[in-house]
Amino acid sequence: MTTTTSPRPVQEFYSIGEVCALTDLKPHVLRYWESQFRFLNPAKNRSGNRVYKGREVELIMLVKHLLYTEKFTIDGARQRIDHYRRTGELRTSAHRAFEAEMVSELRGTVETVLGILDGKAPPPPKPVNGEP
Repeated sequence: MTTTTSPRPVQEFYSIGEVCALTDLKPHVLRYWESQFRFLNPAKNRSGNRVYKGREVELIMLVKHLLYTEKFTIDGARQRIDHYRRTGELRTSAHRAFEAEMVSELRGTVETVLGILDGKAPPPPKPVNGEP
């Protein structure tokens, strides 16, 4: 019997740029959320740059899910996360939110590709001057 693993961050530490790429958030949003959610407190390396653990990436995705998908206010999201913590559901909820956000992003990408293939959407612009 084979076991399946769920898609989740596999590195030990992530830079703020890597977290932005994984979560589709801007650095200023992550920094603001750090001021609003006390559990989002990434360590800093010797250079003073933020380094996030995989668990923190999942918590960021939970915050994103609560704010953007479920339309909670920041205070409401904070209360919901406190509820998850008190009931022991935080890890499960964070993991579920991470998976839900990844599926949503994948669905959007597939819909874009299908639109291009069906001729309903223009293809993305080609890179200029050797940019990726």
